[in-house]
Amino acid sequence: MKTKIRIVSQLCILALVIGAVSLAGGARAADNTGGSSLTEKDKKFMKKAAKGGMMEVAMGQIAEQNAQSEDVKSFGKRMVTDHGKANDELKSIASKKGIQLPSKEHSMKWTSDKAYMDAMVKDHEKDLAEFKEEASSGTDPDLKKFADDTAKMVQEHLDLAKETQGKLK
Repeated sequence: MKTKIRIVSQLCILALVIGAVSLAGGARAADNTGGSSLTEKDKKFMKKAAKGGMMEVAMGQIAEQNAQSEDVKSFGKRMVTDHGKANDELKSIASKKGIQLPSKEHSMKWTSDKAYMDAMVKDHEKDLAEFKEEASSGTDPDLKKFADDTAKMVQEHLDLAKETQGKLK
């Protein structure tokens, strides 16, 4: 009888150890995907922000090279610097959350300083609303902080874009 109790006890302990190891492995897997704290809306925002950020950098590089106005060239340079930094931060968050972001850059044909600045005003108005929405209603704390911080940057860009646009008229 004591042998049966000992065997049953050992089997119970073994089952608990296996269960604990299994749970620990599951927790590690959850950590790699961000613990499922991202909703589909959060994921969509991240992918859209990544595409938009890459577009800002690509367009900024073209503006730096092709703009006639020094103000527009300066604005383009700022887009490359600021959005490049934001893109890196978003990539870091996405990596921690196990989200694959798009990696294709947008290409743009340069038409004029005015067309670029008009597009920048319109784009930053739209982006500002999207970043504020994610900052207020997103579910992931890391992504909400990113959206809030980036919304402040986008507001600065919008103000600068409007100022630069005004100088071209």
